[in-house]
Amino acid sequence: MEWIRQRLDKFKEPFGKGQKLEKYAPAINALDTFLFTPNHTTQKGAHVRDAVDLKRTMITVVIALIPALIFGMWNGGYQYLSQIQTEVGFWEALGHGALKIVPMIAVSYAVGLGIEFLFAIKRGHEVNEGYLVTGLLIPMIMPIDIPLWMVAISVVFAVLIGKEAFGGTGMNILNPALTARAFAFFAYPTYMSGNQVWVSEATQVDAVTGETILGSLAAGEGAGYSTMDMFMGYIPGSIAETSTLMILLGALLLVLTKVGNWRIIVSAFIGAAIMALIFNALPSMGIEGNDLTNLPWYQHLVIGGLAFGIVFMATDPVSASQTLKGMWIYGFLIGLFAVMIRIFNPAYPEGIMLAILLMNVFAPVIDHYVIQASVKKRVKRKNESLNKQINTAV
Repeated sequence: MEWIRQRLDKFKEPFGKGQKLEKYAPAINALDTFLFTPNHTTQKGAHVRDAVDLKRTMITVVIALIPALIFGMWNGGYQYLSQIQTEVGFWEALGHGALKIVPMIAVSYAVGLGIEFLFAIKRGHEVNEGYLVTGLLIPMIMPIDIPLWMVAISVVFAVLIGKEAFGGTGMNILNPALTARAFAFFAYPTYMSGNQVWVSEATQVDAVTGETILGSLAAGEGAGYSTMDMFMGYIPGSIAETSTLMILLGALLLVLTKVGNWRIIVSAFIGAAIMALIFNALPSMGIEGNDLTNLPWYQHLVIGGLAFGIVFMATDPVSASQTLKGMWIYGFLIGLFAVMIRIFNPAYPEGIMLAILLMNVFAPVIDHYVIQASVKKRVKRKNESLNKQINTAV
């Protein structure tokens, strides 16, 4: 590593302060940061609150995403191959899925990092590592056959409007990855919904279908899968959102390393469970339900993008609530609204994206009222103490 360090320092000399290529230094320094521990500290944004550098935080999240990503590649191939042949080998399925997903990841990183580099050079600041996570998250929450140019345009929108417009990494009010998905959903709805976008080649091979569990339930056709299949992830869906088991493995790493806040994760699952239980109780009150309202509450927690959104999107330290009590409220409302949207909107039965984006907007409001309540409580306690001292003196 010392040899690499020396060569890199030599290469960086024309980009040093006062040199002719100084304005391009952020792009070269990004390579230095990628290979070695950063020699600078965060000066603003959410990450200034901890001694760990931004690079290590982002790399930890990337590692936590790997189980869901690998499973998503395998499941992407399995969902297609299992419908056209009797036996499906592990490597065969993984290879088919990788051929679909790896190009999406490459496009996401190429376009997103390209924009990051341009803004860093234009503004004269270092390239932030924040897109390391966003660049991987965006393909993971997309349908497997979405055209690469749509991925590229969604990335451009997410980086420019969702992040750079607010000042860059640590300053955005909305989760950039969900911003990309929301843009793709409303700009290209036929590629983001329906029963032929969630399984590879479903639009090209007549024998292949790809309707998700939520789509089947919304159409009144039943789930068609066991609870264990739902939990393990042997179901159609977005690339890396199907396996709750793999997602929970990632959540465990985030919680143990204190990168992801367990309060948001726990409260969001509680909120989703409570809302599902409320709808499950409708028949006992004489109100006729449908397949979505009658779905057992625990199955609501393991289908769709609920678990993935809670673990990897809701816990984003930039767009989430910052106060401890606010995190409980923020997470609980995300789970509550996710299931509510899922049931009340059969045209779009996956509500986690809209729930998180909604609560991203209200997170500062939640923190404001939590802080004000704490201030009022302390003032009241101080006044009571002063009155007690006055009464004692008298």
